[in-house]
Amino acid sequence: MLNRRSLLAVAPVLFAGPAFAQAPQKPSRVTTPQEAASFARYIAGVKDEARKKGISPAVLDRAFANVHINWRVIELDRHQPEVKLTWEQYRTRIVSESRIQRGREQLGIHREILGRVQARYGVPPEIIVGLWGLESDYGRQMGGFNVIEAVATLAWEGRRGAYFRGQLMDCLKIVQAGDIPADKMVGSWAGAMGQTQFMPDSFLRYAVDFDGNGKRDMWNSFPDVFASTANNLAVEGWKGTQPWGMAVRLPGGFDLSQAGRTIRKPVVEWARLGVYPFDGRVPQPGDAAASVVLPGGAEGEAFLVFATNFRALRAYNPSDYYALCICLLADRIGA
Repeated sequence: MLNRRSLLAVAPVLFAGPAFAQAPQKPSRVTTPQEAASFARYIAGVKDEARKKGISPAVLDRAFANVHINWRVIELDRHQPEVKLTWEQYRTRIVSESRIQRGREQLGIHREILGRVQARYGVPPEIIVGLWGLESDYGRQMGGFNVIEAVATLAWEGRRGAYFRGQLMDCLKIVQAGDIPADKMVGSWAGAMGQTQFMPDSFLRYAVDFDGNGKRDMWNSFPDVFASTANNLAVEGWKGTQPWGMAVRLPGGFDLSQAGRTIRKPVVEWARLGVYPFDGRVPQPGDAAASVVLPGGAEGEAFLVFATNFRALRAYNPSDYYALCICLLADRIGA
């Protein structure tokens, strides 16, 4: 089954966002009359299904006004970047000094809101800010595509038609709920939207109205953005009583077959095997399950990651590189 995880399964690549928030560009072709007629028939079928599911005719009229096949979306879908990076290259590009500095500035600006979010959901402010920085460069790169047009185009094109038809229905539910007008629902070419790039189904599952104005606004409301992001992690298992993990020193002769996030042992067991942070202290809680992760291979950096929190981050994006960089960025932002 296609979902956000499989959309993101190309990681590690050059960018960390879910579908790369490119700005729209002029497509390389125009729509033929036959294609336009096919798209119109498809949208008519979508409208009929949506009406049966309770979407009002007024919402449908607004949602599909001036919506056409977007060939740029199809081009991007068919030619996704496959430039692989090493761990060192990826980390250098993501955990950059400019991103750290801007993250510190944003943490200072929004500390009060982030503190209230942490009290509710248990997710540290630095983790939220780190994820925000990776997903949209702190709200500066949310994408400029009309999300309804983008997902309608991908649903009609058919390569992943069932998945994107579902995303399109979820877009209509969001508009009907009054969270965002259809013409303001902008995002990436694949439909990821808002400052932390939720797909429409993720929006319906995780987005919350934290500022209390009756709308879940992932574009303009910092309280809603931060709380929705924290709620996503909390629902996926984040434990506020545990850290994400830390860099560790491996003992000589460490059995490399014991590395990897699928190998889980209590922290105290790792300590018994000689796996310690550089300060020499056993991380707490000692009975929590953790894994040794070697993103750069046997000769590179080693990290001890707490299983539940690392899994929650990977539910957002299924890449060890991505999850680790959020954490390392968070540590630098909060230092």
